[in-house]
Order: sequence, then structure tokens, then C-alpha cells
Amino acid sequence: MAETHDLELASSSEEDTRAVGERLGKQLRKGDIVLLSGELGAGKTCLTQGIGRGLACAGQVNSPSFVLMNEYSGRETLFHVDLYRIEDVEELDDLGLWDYAERGVLVIEWPERGAELLPGDGLVIELATGGLGARSRRLKFIPRGPRGEELVASFGAA
Repeated sequence: MAETHDLELASSSEEDTRAVGERLGKQLRKGDIVLLSGELGAGKTCLTQGIGRGLACAGQVNSPSFVLMNEYSGRETLFHVDLYRIEDVEELDDLGLWDYAERGVLVIEWPERGAELLPGDGLVIELATGGLGARSRRLKFIPRGPRGEELVASFGAA
């Protein structure tokens, strides 16, 4: 079995977190799935805003908390999903969520809500507050499968 290689980064501000997301977004392609895990206020939406910039998406990327998913056109279509309000994982199956990854890049906040239905390949990013100040964040990139490994390796080398 292949060894996985996590990558840890620090961010000192919301704009730093967006810059990390932008770097990642420039590497993402159709079919990629990014799972963002962290407490409320940990920076998941800021990171996704940066991913949107890296994908050259038009318009402001906002949290889809009340609509479940937002879609943004760019170099690749960004499907930004927030599972915070999901109470029954069967709701995800009904939505055909994984079909969206075939049409663009799928970024999911609160993946814990549907863990048993999540695909195996992709990238998990755990965001945590703390460190250098009120706005500082720790970001841990955890690959899941070959594409996740490829993203972590290329991101770490950039």
C-alpha cells in the first residue's frame, strides 16, 4: 500500500487563506473533489473563495449554507457544497452530488455529514484556528487516493 504524504501550512490572515486556495485552484481540474473540514469560522469559505480565484470564476464565491450548493463558471465550473444543514445522508444520494464532479470541481464543506457516501479519491483539507493570532489558521492537506497524492505533491513543490 502506498504511503500518504500530508502537507501542513499556516495562514496568518483571511487573505493568506484565500491565496492558499488560489494556488490550489490553479492546479484543480474537472473531476477533482476537495473536502473541507473544520469548525465554524475556521476559514472553509475563505479557502473556497481562493479556489474560485484560481479557477478564474466570475463573481463572488459565497457560503451556500442556506441553498446547499452554489455553482460558479470559470476555467472549470466550481460546485461549492455546504453539508452543514444535512440531517440524513440519503438526501445526498437523492441530489446526485457526485455527478457534479464529472462536470467540474466539487468543493464540499462539512464532509463529515456524508462521510459514508464520499468518494475515495480526492483531497481533504482540515482547517483549524490558532497559532499566531485571531485570524491565523492551520491547514492540513490529506490526500485520498492517487489524485489526492498528486495534488499534495504538486502543491508542496510549488
